[in-house]
Amino acid sequence: MAKLGDYFQTADWKTEKHVPVIECPDTVAGGEEFQIHVSVGKEVPHPNTTEHHIRWIQVFFQPSEEKATYQLGNLEFCSHGESVKGANEGPAYVQPAGTVTAKITGSGTIMTLSYCNIHGLWENSKDITVT
Repeated sequence: MAKLGDYFQTADWKTEKHVPVIECPDTVAGGEEFQIHVSVGKEVPHPNTTEHHIRWIQVFFQPSEEKATYQLGNLEFCSHGESVKGANEGPAYVQPAGTVTAKITGSGTIMTLSYCNIHGLWENSKDITVT
């Protein structure tokens, strides 16, 4: 049986334009707010066209001592130059980036997924320690 995880793609985000980049502290105080900035195309820009775009980025937290994973945010990008005039003729384009503000009480891993309408699912993760 096929599993969704079998289709996740990863690569070095400094050379790949699809991997979601995670920018957040390595260490945070338990129970205090911190920001997780995620983006696609930080080093290598991703096309942001009607034909080729990032549709969404999802952010999760996996506590070190738990089995369950918690979704922290879902960022959707809905305008890619579409228009009644035709593809890439529209007045609005969004960039695949956003920030989630979170609080965690224990160490774990921030995990992200991004979806490119042509190249599928991409993932990345970053460990975070609570002091």
